[in-house]
Amino acid sequence: MTRSKMREHCFKLLFCADFHPAEEKEEQLIQYFEQPQEYDKNTEGIDEIIHDVTMSSENAEQLKEKTEAIMVKIPELDVKINEVAEGWKTKRMGKAELTILRLALYEIVFDENVPEKVAINEAVELAKKYGGNESPAFINGVLAKLV
Repeated sequence: MTRSKMREHCFKLLFCADFHPAEEKEEQLIQYFEQPQEYDKNTEGIDEIIHDVTMSSENAEQLKEKTEAIMVKIPELDVKINEVAEGWKTKRMGKAELTILRLALYEIVFDENVPEKVAINEAVELAKKYGGNESPAFINGVLAKLV
């Protein structure tokens, strides 16, 4: 599985977890992997897979470990985000944008295998796919200030 695809799954897990109490974290992780494939029509009217968690057990374990590691660091990550996001504290941010920022900042600060530029670029790509029209610029601006 590509790192981009793994990152996207991590984003989805973190995003979903943000809507549930912390004590349900383990159950949410289990449910994520039990979801069936999901399809939607693209702009040409052709069905395309929008959710597929088919992966090796090794990838699934890596995904769980990374997601759990990020969840533990959320309070610390949010403090750093709040320090630079002028006029946009984490409580006011959209859930998708906040989740993308948390994921990227975690990779920048704690993941030695991900260069800063890659983390920022991947975050902007996630923002294009899951955020609003202004999300890519917002994500890029906040992460640029953080690095």
